[in-house]
Amino acid sequence: MSSLRRTRRDPKWARTLVVLGALMMMLAGGAFVTKNLLVGYVTSNVQQDDLIIPAAEQQGRHVTISGAKTILLVGIDPRPDQDPSEAIRSDSIIIVHIPADHRSAYLISIPRDTWVRIPEFNNGRTRYNGGHDKINAAFAEGGLKLTGKDQRRYGMSLLANTIEENWGLTFDAAAIIDFAGFTKVVEVLGGVDMYVDQETRSVHVGHDAKGETKVPYIQRFNSSGGTDLIPIAGVTPQTYHVGYQHLEPWQALDYVRQRDTLPNSDYDRQRHQQQFIKALFREIASRDVLIDPGKLKKVLDVVGQSMTIDSGGIGLQDWIFAMKGIGADTLLTVKSNNGTFHESAKQPGAEALDDNTLALLQAVRSNTVEQFLASHVDLVSKS
Repeated sequence: MSSLRRTRRDPKWARTLVVLGALMMMLAGGAFVTKNLLVGYVTSNVQQDDLIIPAAEQQGRHVTISGAKTILLVGIDPRPDQDPSEAIRSDSIIIVHIPADHRSAYLISIPRDTWVRIPEFNNGRTRYNGGHDKINAAFAEGGLKLTGKDQRRYGMSLLANTIEENWGLTFDAAAIIDFAGFTKVVEVLGGVDMYVDQETRSVHVGHDAKGETKVPYIQRFNSSGGTDLIPIAGVTPQTYHVGYQHLEPWQALDYVRQRDTLPNSDYDRQRHQQQFIKALFREIASRDVLIDPGKLKKVLDVVGQSMTIDSGGIGLQDWIFAMKGIGADTLLTVKSNNGTFHESAKQPGAEALDDNTLALLQAVRSNTVEQFLASHVDLVSKS
């Protein structure tokens, strides 16, 4: 194992890149009028760790903020009562590609059930001999029998190695986001306004005739690798109806966790999570927050507690100022597998990337994503 090294316009002074929460801190340029205040606060507050070996370092080049950038984002959703030493699988895997002009960013999700080869790995406590599995197992195997920072550091390392082995991608920076922590962000904001694009029933939250909160389904794994939902009598699932609405903090987190009741399962959940983060961005970029330094500081505090960043050897202040031209309208989500399940020919029940998605990842490697999408405009999500 290689050793680890370390469409509302935003206010002009508040145009910034916020990529799935983690980059609220890394790329939050211009959030305060006094930018030096923001830089000092972010660099002292954000949790940083060595999660990957940056692409430039792997290639023997000098690490710099200039040029196209590719960032690996991982979302985890551990149970509140989970044993700290229990393996954590990555819940969401997102590749963020930023073209060389730093004026836009593209979010590309890798389905967590994608069947891949995971290379051998030694985290100092356990050795993984390599093999084939769903890609979310890479994060779990990398951190197996470790806890805390070590668990996340080595989990991310093996995941990055797996992506490189299967698709040849390397990364300039990385971040891990704890989704549960993001409910605190919404609490500070007083909730979030967003568009619910399909009726969504919760498998986690329901209410009985007395209005008490109950779990609405028993969940059981079936022989095909899926989940059977068995309704619990007398409990009505929390249901989110189509339309613009205000979601309370608990509702927002519950909504973006759902996949088992949705027709496209993980793809629908990925889209909802991306919509949620963009909705958070718009809330934070609103004048109500940006002109209130105390409230914004509270937001940055809880975001900082919910994620870990590896800035790839580039100072956070350089990320902040280089990416400040990217706003919510140029933070674009791209559909993997055209937004639907694409079964693996090698492993029934698992997924594979279709030809368009493989070509998209090739475009990421060659820094030609904009050209690729110009001829595949249907892959860019409207939300």
